[in-house]
Amino acid sequence: MGINIEEIYNKEFIDFEYSFTLTGICSRYLRSKDDQIGRDILLAIIDNWEKVDEGTKKIWLDLLDSAGFYPYLKVYDNNDIKDLGQEIRTYYHESNNINNITLHREQKIILSHLENNKNLVVSAPTSFGKSLLIEEIVASEKYRNIVIIQPTLALIHETFKKLIKYNNSYNIIVTTSQEAESNENNIFILTAERVIEYNNLPKIDFVIIDEFYKLSSKRDDERSDVLNMAANLLINKHRSQFYLLGPNITNISPGFAEKYNAIFYKTNYSLVNIEIIDLYTKYKKELNSPGKIKFKENLLFELLLDLKEEQTIIYCSSPNKVMSLSIKFLDYLMQKEKIEKEEDLELIEWINENLTSQWSYNTLLKYKIGIHNGAIIKHLNESVVDYFNNKKLKYLFCTSTLIEGVNTTAKNVVIFDNIKGGKDIDYFDFSNIKGRSGRFMKHILGKVYLFNEIPNNNDVIIDIPFYDQVEASDEVIISLEKDIIKKEQTERYNNLVETLGDYFEVIKNNSISVNGQLNIIKEIEKNLTDNQELICWEGIPTYKQLTFILELGWDNLLKPGETTLPMTKGKLVFMTNNFGVKDGFIESIRSEYIYQSKQTANKNKNKNQILDSAILNTMQVHRHWLKYKVPKWLNVIDKLQREVCHKNGIKPGNYKIYASLIENEYVSNNLSHLIDLGVPSSAIKKIERYIPKDLPINHVLKFIRDEKVWNEGSLLNYEKKKIQNLISFT
Repeated sequence: MGINIEEIYNKEFIDFEYSFTLTGICSRYLRSKDDQIGRDILLAIIDNWEKVDEGTKKIWLDLLDSAGFYPYLKVYDNNDIKDLGQEIRTYYHESNNINNITLHREQKIILSHLENNKNLVVSAPTSFGKSLLIEEIVASEKYRNIVIIQPTLALIHETFKKLIKYNNSYNIIVTTSQEAESNENNIFILTAERVIEYNNLPKIDFVIIDEFYKLSSKRDDERSDVLNMAANLLINKHRSQFYLLGPNITNISPGFAEKYNAIFYKTNYSLVNIEIIDLYTKYKKELNSPGKIKFKENLLFELLLDLKEEQTIIYCSSPNKVMSLSIKFLDYLMQKEKIEKEEDLELIEWINENLTSQWSYNTLLKYKIGIHNGAIIKHLNESVVDYFNNKKLKYLFCTSTLIEGVNTTAKNVVIFDNIKGGKDIDYFDFSNIKGRSGRFMKHILGKVYLFNEIPNNNDVIIDIPFYDQVEASDEVIISLEKDIIKKEQTERYNNLVETLGDYFEVIKNNSISVNGQLNIIKEIEKNLTDNQELICWEGIPTYKQLTFILELGWDNLLKPGETTLPMTKGKLVFMTNNFGVKDGFIESIRSEYIYQSKQTANKNKNKNQILDSAILNTMQVHRHWLKYKVPKWLNVIDKLQREVCHKNGIKPGNYKIYASLIENEYVSNNLSHLIDLGVPSSAIKKIERYIPKDLPINHVLKFIRDEKVWNEGSLLNYEKKKIQNLISFT
């Protein structure tokens, strides 16, 4: 009997003979090297459980037990066919720390290693449930201080929501401005940058690095260096036990596991099935013809119309592609008169008040179409994911920012483009994207629709530069303690120490381009006599002072080949200076709109298209430059000018206050963490007068909850709900 998973789904009834024969096939596969096929059969049966002949269900439950699918066994078992042995094994797999949670077999194995104080590097599919084990670690209360490194602020917020229930046992920290409680347990949920920047980090007992493949110097991630520095700090200096987790990795640097007494645990174990529908092969001729773009778009739109009863994510190559393709799809629906309108979502009112009602984003939301990409303001992205997960949106057009870690309820994923960051996606990226289809206990079968060739399946070996040191940058090398520098790198390390001289410590601690910092020091020294006012300022800079500092950053701290569009050096100064001004964001959009209207490349675009592009560009500047790059550069150059000024007996400037204002969108320092937790700065500015300025950060959420600050009359319903949703977790 051949194996055809689709046949199981197509049957109206899985009769005794068919079901019994299938149990035998499934059993043989589960005991073979091809055990994944056995699990695929088993998952298909679970997904069609109501069709299965009652006389064979006991055998299928035995196979669930054999496969270690205890979460499903607990759900699908009943008193009529209960087995004592199965009941005991299911009970054994129940969490000792989290109520109503049953682990599957592989999760239990990993947890056992962690409980035995082993260091773990885990490669497992997206649907494995690696993050559940993070909660297990916290819930055990075994460790006093835990650091969880997440690659994005969205994942910090998602992790915070899962762990805030433990705030009676732990002080939960998400920003560098929150202080650790010296006499209490602390959980730090931070980006790698914030780990490095955190002052007086207590002794860390356990560190978790999510998406640890970002350590690799070969994955072209501009934050690889700082993640290596954070990992080195925690693993080598704090000697923390560690749990590194990520998907689809073949192996790690040779010798790393032995060095740190770690286990590299690789598994393809999954509790969902993924069906690949290869449209590229089926329509290869048309998709490579002169009219391929129009054909490809129509093929997508017809597919999405067919899938209208199921939630679908559509992967696109860029923010502009996300916007343009989603608008074309809406036009297609209107032409077909297949429009299904959603009641106005509260987010639309916020956009009307704070941005413009003319943004196409609003129209898309009204017709159950969402967009998500790295340019859009963080709280908008989070709201769209929430709407999608709550079935208020049917379609979600996105870039890789949604794919890398944010959980959704999508049954289907359409891989429309095969580009990421301007380069062809490789098999690793492809696997990450397709892994977003299906969801444990919601969509046992996820479907992935391909519009491009599947990349070659090459092994993914993750190098770890702070350990290997061969591919390590100068920035990583100088962050290492001398006693762990490998023999081959000793001369390089010593040369760096000699070159940096008195500035070694400050350059090391800034965790950014060594050569760039040296160049900035030379520029500061050169201008210290004749242009001292451009350097030794504090508070809010003049336009001239800001221009001088940001040009130092632009000229020296960008990585070679780093993409800067849509930013330019002049625009950066203008938008930074405008950032704190009332209606400054709107003015920046207007300025960008006027600029784009004059560009020859946009002559065939209508006003709405130009406006959409202007809004996206302004938001991208806001997220990537104003809230990340500019504060980072200000803080780096602040430390450098202090060293130079002290060396020359001159009173230094102080850029810290201005850097903090920019990064925190001009909200009070003790409320800035609310932005990272999904509250719009517009809402924080409306309520901040009701919250004492000297109230410690760690007491803010409790104060907002107890004093019902969210009832403030000027708040929009969207803003109120954002605050209410946050405090509901406390």
